[in-house]
Amino acid sequence: MNRFERDFTGEAKLEYGDADFMILEPGAYVLCAVTGEKIPLNQLRYWSSELQEAFKDAQAATKRWLEIHSEPGMQT
Repeated sequence: MNRFERDFTGEAKLEYGDADFMILEPGAYVLCAVTGEKIPLNQLRYWSSELQEAFKDAQAATKRWLEIHSEPGMQT
């Protein structure tokens, strides 16, 4: 068995870059920063390198971006 054939469990720890991520601690999933849902690593497509957060889909990523980048008092 090589290192890519292991069945990892638990939450992975990642470092998010602009175009990819680096696995710091192996695991099966990461948590969505907006919903708290588990995202299997092979389905992870959305994250913020600025915030170092993962998102389950484009809607969650957009919601978080608007929370961070909207000025106080602005309607979103």
